[in-house]
Amino acid sequence: MAHSHAHIPVWSIAAPVLGLGIDLALHGGTGILTGIAVTAALLASVLAAVHHAEVVAARLGEPFGAVVLALAVTIIEVGLIVSVTLSDKPQPTLVRDTVHAVVVLVLHGLAGLCILVGTLRHREQEFRVAGANAYLIVLLPMTAVTLVLPNFTSSAPGPFYTPLQLGFVSLACFALYLAFTFVQTVRHKDYFTSVLPEAPGGARPDGRMSAFAAVLLVVALVAVVLLAKAVSPFIQAAAEGLGAPEAIVGVVVAAIVLMPEAATAIRAAAQNRLQTSINLALGSAVACIGLTIPTVAVVSWWTGTPLTLGVTPGGTVMLALSFMMAVITYGTGRTNLLSGVVHLILFVIWVFLIFAP
Repeated sequence: MAHSHAHIPVWSIAAPVLGLGIDLALHGGTGILTGIAVTAALLASVLAAVHHAEVVAARLGEPFGAVVLALAVTIIEVGLIVSVTLSDKPQPTLVRDTVHAVVVLVLHGLAGLCILVGTLRHREQEFRVAGANAYLIVLLPMTAVTLVLPNFTSSAPGPFYTPLQLGFVSLACFALYLAFTFVQTVRHKDYFTSVLPEAPGGARPDGRMSAFAAVLLVVALVAVVLLAKAVSPFIQAAAEGLGAPEAIVGVVVAAIVLMPEAATAIRAAAQNRLQTSINLALGSAVACIGLTIPTVAVVSWWTGTPLTLGVTPGGTVMLALSFMMAVITYGTGRTNLLSGVVHLILFVIWVFLIFAP
């Protein structure tokens, strides 16, 4: 999370307002220029939303700031997923593909980049093992019951849950998220604070600026949700036009969702604040499953659209390997160059297998 917020930049105010205007002006358009315009407006609105969330987070401080950022990112993700789910070409596997992509992007892609950037600049970095383990303790069962267990239940054929099972699993994931948030913000806040003293940064935003940023955050999130519905047909059309696997749409959605927060996490790692990077990255994955799955389950029940949740056998193996590596990496309290390189190579392998399963 950025530590200097002397003022709110004009672009972060203008982006969501212009985004809403573009959505109204180009609503229903199908041309290439329309697709470029709404995509650019969506990305700008996402960046603005996360910037305003950072201002609010800087006011609240750790670990509450990471919770605010994770919630903002989750709202963006839900907007993108629901927009595709309710589109003219619904994609039943989108939830699975997006959640799977978020988990792998966080555990390998973002973790690898943060570790690599941090160790190249600071050689080794420290973090709190208790905090990192708390994320993994919650993230592992969430991932297992969401992406793996549907393949082994017998009430419904294939990688599906029955409505009753989906409702129960959704409540379980939400309960795990609430329990984790209580531990993070009340019971064991010290688990998630930096091992090293915080470097001096800009002044903490005052109450007036934070309140203004909170209002702008709501406006930006509204713009993101509306623009997500407009851009979803273009994402699907681009994937079809390139002959890319259907799963790549979920990867694109996950990349859009994580892009601004990833930039913040990498910047924090470069500033020797790896604990902040871990809070942002793993916190996003926990919020993604704990909040996205219950929300999408309600949409699925309301629309009668079944959700394909179980991953392929190869995906299950990669998830198992991902968590094994995460346990090793986050179990030492220190990072080095080798672990960062290994995580990035595993991420590249995962992407390669999407195109060559």
